[in-house]
Amino acid sequence: LGLSGRRVLVTGSWRGTGAGIAEFLAREGARVLVHGLQPGQNEDVCARLRADALDVTGVTGDITTDRGAEQLIDECHAHSDGVDVLINNYGVAEGGDWLSTPTEDWVGIYQKNVLSGVRLVHGFSPGMRERGAGRIIFVGTVGSLRPNSRMPHYYASKAVLPNVCVSLAREL
Repeated sequence: LGLSGRRVLVTGSWRGTGAGIAEFLAREGARVLVHGLQPGQNEDVCARLRADALDVTGVTGDITTDRGAEQLIDECHAHSDGVDVLINNYGVAEGGDWLSTPTEDWVGIYQKNVLSGVRLVHGFSPGMRERGAGRIIFVGTVGSLRPNSRMPHYYASKAVLPNVCVSLAREL
């Protein structure tokens, strides 16, 4: 994939899909920043990947808030000279339905699934522009285009991501 030595941040990589993405990219030769929302959350993944002599560093920040995103951005810059590839993988699916899910849950899931990535675009894309290269990826779900009747707030938040990507591509 031509990632040898590239600095890659994978959000939400302390578990699940994010951990799998981090491992795959590290095996491709990338220098992967393994993200956790809370201190220590990413230690198990980092230890497992380091045991295979992969180049990974744990970074922390609650990207569902401006302050937490700033913490993560600062920490990433402290470990490396910027980020070459930003993979906005972090997201959550929370239960609910149309009649029982209050509007504050809609706002909360939008913070998690959309604005967490937007915050990091604000933090890392200027450096990518200055260097003349970079990649930004948002991980979505098939439910963005084929939502279920349950979890409407989750599917609505994920449906925003293709639009965000097209707009961002045109901007950059």
